[in-house]
Amino acid sequence: MAKPKIKCGVAGVGSLGQHHARIYATLPAVELTGIFEVSDARAAEICAKYNCRRFATIAELGEACDAISVVVPTDQHAQVALPLLAQGCHLLIEKPLCANLAEAEQVLAAAREHRCLVQVGHIEHFNPVMSYLEKHTGHPQYITTERLAPYQPRGTEVGVVLDLMIHDIGIVLALVKSPIRKIDSVGITLLSKTEDIANARIEFENGCVANLSASRMSLKKNREIRVFQDNAYLSLDFMNQKGHLVKKSDIIAYGLKMKIGLVPAGDASSIPVHEIPIEKGEPLAIELAHFIESVQEAKQPKVGGALGKSALEVAITITEQIRRAAKK
Repeated sequence: MAKPKIKCGVAGVGSLGQHHARIYATLPAVELTGIFEVSDARAAEICAKYNCRRFATIAELGEACDAISVVVPTDQHAQVALPLLAQGCHLLIEKPLCANLAEAEQVLAAAREHRCLVQVGHIEHFNPVMSYLEKHTGHPQYITTERLAPYQPRGTEVGVVLDLMIHDIGIVLALVKSPIRKIDSVGITLLSKTEDIANARIEFENGCVANLSASRMSLKKNREIRVFQDNAYLSLDFMNQKGHLVKKSDIIAYGLKMKIGLVPAGDASSIPVHEIPIEKGEPLAIELAHFIESVQEAKQPKVGGALGKSALEVAITITEQIRRAAKK
């Protein structure tokens, strides 16, 4: 017997929310019931394209839906999520979970009280690159990440740490799996009211160090991670879903060949660089399918409230360090 379809909605169908609506409209287990959107033109466009209804209020959307994507600006997450949770709606809340920890705690407490699932939209956890990292990262010793984007006014209600770097914070926390010992951060404000460029160095109790860089003042987009561990060096590109690795065993073999004169000293071209086979996929589609599966099976999602809150805590610590330094 087929399971009943999950009635889904989207609160906010702007540059990202429109893609939530697009994907829900294609998922076989979903009925795209409707949207809430303040722009008349965008609402009309989405409803015509995906044959769904525009609801006049968040409350009306919540009454009609089982599950909803909250894709409004970060500083509005709590005010949209709390009444929906009170109505019993399961939520996918775009990252970051909230603009501050107090609101995040309110949202997670409401989810527990009303027995609702909350998945946080850390989309890179559903990127096929992350799937590879989760399988092949053992005990990372040093990690570097770089996330660059051109400037655009959307998203500047928060700084670049909460806007961009939080993706990599969530990734690193998931890979290292160790308490944090120390965080040191620097940042620069250029066009917005908050930091537009930031760097954070995170030391973990197990000895791993992660160096995270983010900028929304770049001429190009870039989303890369490099992982150094005891058996290999991995370099992966989240945006293009490709990468390569160099094995420690190959480096040792090169060193032995160099010692006995089989290769010239300093010529590392003979060290094999292995291309990583990654089966490409649309991360948002994978993420939303996982959310619906979690709702259907009443199971905790891969990126639940706990990880979302942990990433937010680190992001806020970094942001506060940057802002304290700016006041000196």
